[in-house]
Amino acid sequence: MSLTTPVELLGEHVILKPLDVTQAEALKEAVCDGELYNLWYTRVPRPEQMTAEIERRLDLQKSGSMLPFYIEDRKTGRALGMTTLMHIEEAHRRVEIGSTWYRKSAQRTPVNTECKKLLLAHAFETLNCIAVELRTSSLNVQSQ
Repeated sequence: MSLTTPVELLGEHVILKPLDVTQAEALKEAVCDGELYNLWYTRVPRPEQMTAEIERRLDLQKSGSMLPFYIEDRKTGRALGMTTLMHIEEAHRRVEIGSTWYRKSAQRTPVNTECKKLLLAHAFETLNCIAVELRTSSLNVQSQ
């Protein structure tokens, strides 16, 4: 299996689904919860930029450097945000987990922990990666 093959990852609280442009409206609503796009220390798309951001991530997937996910609340079906396996190095079996954002109401809940566990399990157990990096800005204290 290629490191960029789309998959669905199922957890107790979330479903990580392959990202698709049809999810843009739900993600626009999610990004308005807390106006995440106004945070100066992180890069979260504004609602009017959401479709372009999804297309950018899908282009990176086509080029072999990213596996983007749409994060859905398993109970409500609501969009919670986006995350990725990125900076993929197929030859070295290495990925980075990043470009993640969650709607404000999903922050400080089990969502992030479960998403990271699902991504780590997929990377190590399914994709046989030998290195996975988690990265966040030193300015983003809440995410550290």
